[in-house]
Amino acid sequence: MDKIALISGAIFGLTAVIFGAFGAHLLKKKLSKEQLQSFETGVKYQMYHAIVLLVFGSQFNSLTAINNYIIYVFIVGIILFSFSIYGLVISSANNKKMKFLGPITPLGGLLLVLGWGLLIYKFASL
Repeated sequence: MDKIALISGAIFGLTAVIFGAFGAHLLKKKLSKEQLQSFETGVKYQMYHAIVLLVFGSQFNSLTAINNYIIYVFIVGIILFSFSIYGLVISSANNKKMKFLGPITPLGGLLLVLGWGLLIYKFASL
């Protein structure tokens, strides 16, 4: 499981840098200021949680159930939260807003919050 956390963290970190550059250079002219801020929020949260996965994966090598839950909740949360924001912003900029993504963003955010809650639980149980 630590390998999944490390590989996922590295992939999310890599793609956060790519999406950040994409937003800063290619989308800057196409997006409104509000849309660009939303896109940047997705990139920031993706990077923050990529770093958490890297630290978590390198520090906790035991395959306990709580570790597995934390890793999977963060991975799914990143995908649902950040990638739904990317889809909403880009589709909106192209006047083809994918409205079905709207409810997915808060679900991803809820999973990220749950991941932090599980981390608190884990640390409190040490």
